[in-house]
Amino acid sequence: MTKPASFKYFKTSPEIIRLAVMLYIRFPLSLRNVEDLLHERGIDVSHETVRYWWNRFGPMFAAEIRRKRVQHLRAFSKWKWHVDEVFVKVNGKRHYLWRAVDHDGEVLEAVVTKRRNKQAALKFLRKLMKRHGCAEEIVTDRFASYRAALRELGATEKQQTGRWLNNRVENSHLPFRRRERAMQRFRRMRSLQKFASVHSSVYNHFNQERSLTSRETFKLTRTVALAEWRGLCAE
Repeated sequence: MTKPASFKYFKTSPEIIRLAVMLYIRFPLSLRNVEDLLHERGIDVSHETVRYWWNRFGPMFAAEIRRKRVQHLRAFSKWKWHVDEVFVKVNGKRHYLWRAVDHDGEVLEAVVTKRRNKQAALKFLRKLMKRHGCAEEIVTDRFASYRAALRELGATEKQQTGRWLNNRVENSHLPFRRRERAMQRFRRMRSLQKFASVHSSVYNHFNQERSLTSRETFKLTRTVALAEWRGLCAE
């Protein structure tokens, strides 16, 4: 099966499209902020064009990142998972964003639901395990829906709870919260799910655990990540 020409029929170069999408997803910028930054670099596009690029190419970039990382994740992400959920407003109504990260802070899955009950937890955990297998340890808070869902999956003995044990996933919510404020909330559940999935993949790609490595190592991994981004969906 041949790979489709992703940028076919677009007059703008793929490098500019990748730059615009990266700025919008990776940093807490609005569409008009991205428009102004591109204009400062001599690139004249409207914020609606940036919106179209993000909607068209964001999921494609995220899918390619996941495809390249899936083998690595399957091999190294089964030791410990940290699972948590946060409240997100969608058109003024409360929804729930469930997220799971591994012991290195890699975001494994992000799922949006309307309710915060056993069925929602079960849906999230099944999707997580279908893609990544089952971890040796699953760290959660003391919310009863997790225990009920894990009991049905036959993984109750893997659950761990504790006051400070889930700090890793709690901290992983912060980049998304910054983006949420810049976007002035979400209007549809589908758009929230789409952005959460794409944002997770881009965050994983550029997350270098800066505080745990030397400056030289960080500079090298950052350069490699940027070079890989510039090659996404290349013909």
